[in-house]
Parts: sequence; structure tokens; C-alpha cells
Amino acid sequence: MVTKVLFVCMGNICRSPTAEGVFRQMVSQRGLSDAFEIDSAGTHDYHLGHAPDVRSQAHAKAKGYDISGLRSRLITEEDMRYFDRVLVMDDRNHERVHALSPVDERGKIQLLTEYCVTLKADQVPDPYYGGDAGFARVMAIIEDACHGLLDALTKPAS
Repeated sequence: MVTKVLFVCMGNICRSPTAEGVFRQMVSQRGLSDAFEIDSAGTHDYHLGHAPDVRSQAHAKAKGYDISGLRSRLITEEDMRYFDRVLVMDDRNHERVHALSPVDERGKIQLLTEYCVTLKADQVPDPYYGGDAGFARVMAIIEDACHGLLDALTKPAS
């Protein structure tokens, strides 16, 4: 069975493509690429078709992740039916995705930070208007949460 995971932020150029790239590589490193389908999307159409923000790309590359080939897209109602897990970056994205979702699909929406293992974070902050430190913080939170997410999704059923 393939587990389908969608990461969602506002414009799909900073946080969610970073999470997609990080999670995709973690899955690959564990030899589980055939067990997952991974994507990202945004709740706003500000940057449709654009590559991730160059600052996000730089921070990802510095940590060994290549997200340069990803392109921004808008989340759809069909995504809510298709994906098994929809992981949003903050409360605003949660509200937007919840409003777009069919009632019977809302249970699959979660904050990515629910999976943080070592860091205390209730949301992945939007680094877009900030400096370098914000992008570094986002990377740290995403890596921590993606480790926890992958462990949770691959834990044997008890």
C-alpha cells in the first residue's frame, strides 16, 4: 500500500516544498520510495508555477536537499480526497484547507509540527519576509517533524 502525503503552506514556495524535499529524501534513504507518494501545494495562488524561493533552495541545498525542480501549485478539493495525510504549516493554512475540504476528509488535516520529536514548535513560521535565521529555523523544524512523521508512518501496527 502506498501512503500519499501532501505538505501545504501559503504560497508553496518556502515551507511546503522544503518539507516535500526533506521528507522525500528521508523516505528514499530508508529505501521506502515505493511506499510513499509525496507532494506539496499552497493555499494561495501568488506564485503558481514558480520554483521554490531561492533562500529556501539555498538552505535546502546546504543540508543536502535539492528542491530546485519543484513548482508551486494550488491545493484542490481533489487533493483532499486523494491524499492520506495533509500536513499544514500553521493555523492559517489549517483554516483554509479545512474550509476547502469535504467534511468527510477533514480528519486527515494535521499541523506538521505535531510530529516534532526534539524541537518545541506549534507551527512552522513563514520565513518569506524575514532573514536568513528564519529560513534556518524553518529547516530545523521541518527536519525534526519529518523524522517524526516518517517514524510514525512506518511504525509497525501493534
